[in-house]
Amino acid sequence: MPIGKREPRPEKVQAVNEIREMVTNSAAVILTDYQSLDMKSLSALRKKVREAGGSLHVVKNSLFELAVRDTAAQPLAEGLVGPTAIVCAESDPVAAAKSLQDFAKGPRPLKVKSGIVDGVIYNPKQIEALASIPPKEQLYAMVVGGLQSPITNLVGTLNSMIGQLVLTLQAVADKKAAA
Repeated sequence: MPIGKREPRPEKVQAVNEIREMVTNSAAVILTDYQSLDMKSLSALRKKVREAGGSLHVVKNSLFELAVRDTAAQPLAEGLVGPTAIVCAESDPVAAAKSLQDFAKGPRPLKVKSGIVDGVIYNPKQIEALASIPPKEQLYAMVVGGLQSPITNLVGTLNSMIGQLVLTLQAVADKKAAA
């Protein structure tokens, strides 16, 4: 073994592997600065993120940098400064971003550093825009409403035309009966 080089400790290797697994298996990863939060607020944030279908983990920047090396998330590690917590969204990145934004509106400020969603790096403003997207259920309702509207209009028009035809035929029948 060369002088100055030593074998990494097993717990550090395990932590790096766990972080790598979290990052690669998540639909989205959002990095936040939790420095202004006390333990009670951090626990409340974890609960809020968990309710949104995600998880929050406090990580060391150096371990995060090692974990994301040679992955799509590697640009996230560049320039990391200060305490970092990662929010991993299992399936719905919008819900995780929304939970962070909702928490940031509270009494304790929360700063979003950056994030990655489906292999695309997002800056804090883009994460904020992601959080403003309506929930999936509402988007589905909007799509169904958009598809349903022309059909409803067609049915209304056809009903109106049939009604006019019936009234016209009734008027003709009344006119012939009177004659």
